[in-house]
Amino acid sequence: MVTRRDFIKQGGMALAATALAATPLGRLMGKGALLEAEEISVKNFETQRVAAGERHFTSEAVEETISEVKKQLKDPKLSWMFENCFPNTLDTTVDFKMVDGKPDTFVITGDINAMWLRDSGAQVWPYLPLCKKDDSLRLLIAGVIRRQTQCILLDRYANSFTHGSESSEWASDRTEMKPYIHERKWEIDSLCYPVRLAYQYWKTTADTTVFDGDWEKAMTLIVQTFKEQQRKVDRGPYKFQRKTERQLDTLSNDGWGNPVNPVGLIVSCFRPSDDATTFGFLIPSNLFAVLALRQMAEIVEKVRNNRQLATDCRLLSKEVYSAVQRYAVVRHPKYGKVYAFETDGFGNYYFMDDANVPSLLAMPYLGTVSLKDPIYQNTRRMVWSKDNPYFFRGTAGEGIGGPHIGYDMIWPMSIIMRAMTSCEDDEIRKCIKMLRNTDGDTGFMHESFHKDNPEKFTRHWFAWANTLFGELILKLIEIKKIALLNE
Repeated sequence: MVTRRDFIKQGGMALAATALAATPLGRLMGKGALLEAEEISVKNFETQRVAAGERHFTSEAVEETISEVKKQLKDPKLSWMFENCFPNTLDTTVDFKMVDGKPDTFVITGDINAMWLRDSGAQVWPYLPLCKKDDSLRLLIAGVIRRQTQCILLDRYANSFTHGSESSEWASDRTEMKPYIHERKWEIDSLCYPVRLAYQYWKTTADTTVFDGDWEKAMTLIVQTFKEQQRKVDRGPYKFQRKTERQLDTLSNDGWGNPVNPVGLIVSCFRPSDDATTFGFLIPSNLFAVLALRQMAEIVEKVRNNRQLATDCRLLSKEVYSAVQRYAVVRHPKYGKVYAFETDGFGNYYFMDDANVPSLLAMPYLGTVSLKDPIYQNTRRMVWSKDNPYFFRGTAGEGIGGPHIGYDMIWPMSIIMRAMTSCEDDEIRKCIKMLRNTDGDTGFMHESFHKDNPEKFTRHWFAWANTLFGELILKLIEIKKIALLNE
């Protein structure tokens, strides 16, 4: 398997072709014909999906949606990219089965053979509206919720998990590693995405069978973890160190990270990019926790009749939200009041944004702030500019990256989030054009691409970005913006 680090170090189309040859699609093409087939597909927009018999899961509702959307999209390349990207999670990453009469779904990220709580919840999210007319798809998503519940019960501080008891490449990390743990980086959003998925699943399907005793125990552990990481009493039980040449792959101060002032915010030792935070209070993730706690309170009260846990959720949510307003809304010398990306409660702030979600840019997409919030709008202008140290602009495009990949590498996810949070047709049109023209002629989204050369990219198989691109196309059609896609 080609690892993420291989792609970071080498990048580019040649490695993508080599990696593709090991996939079902690559085997069907044959190694000798790979480059020729690639050239033909670019010219004729031949599907890049794996053959029907090789797909991990097929949903009639998803296939119908692809057919309907392709009829509406006049641009052949955009239509081709939607067909490749939207079903990519189902085609290539899910392992669905029934265990003791209950659904169980393991979801890998793509070219990394592990299940992230964040990615898995985000990867199946765009399929939720289709559950009403496809019960097999509903069961698959219910299986994701059940698997996430078991992951949280196993280790509430872990961010990703193995499918079985196989050893992780990170087994030597200096933290409490266990079987079934792929990586143990504490990230607030790892516990928020499962709540987000479960809440919307409930609202969409009215099914409450996923909210069993194990799920309630997992939610109790989430509240406990958030409180521990407020660090009011002590630093809590979590620490992490890794022997690495990458500064942001480990934590300072013997694994505890930089000091924070216990002001009510929650420490996230790592960002959604899996990079270590500089100042422990990561604000987009704290606001995500505020929302998750509110959603959790509604479920445990109405479904589990656990009023005490619901009260605990609401009190903690209010405390964190108040702390964000007091300690993370600051005056920028150029943009006025903005949300800081990170703070430590001592008066130190980091003015930047990272491309992974949750990010400052993506807050309205997640529903953690209002799109009309003037502080958000100031923040949005700041992060999509050279005043964000990780904003890059080149001949191929512009967007937000991050230290995970480094200088000059733009994440398509940031361009998707810009379109998702825009009310301006010209801005949306510009984002669609950039996404269309920076796929490296592969028909898929990637983790990142070089600002001047989209054929230099990382991660040939990144299912979350693919599915998110499909979600954007569907949203624009739903809000009657099809004309922007067809220009």
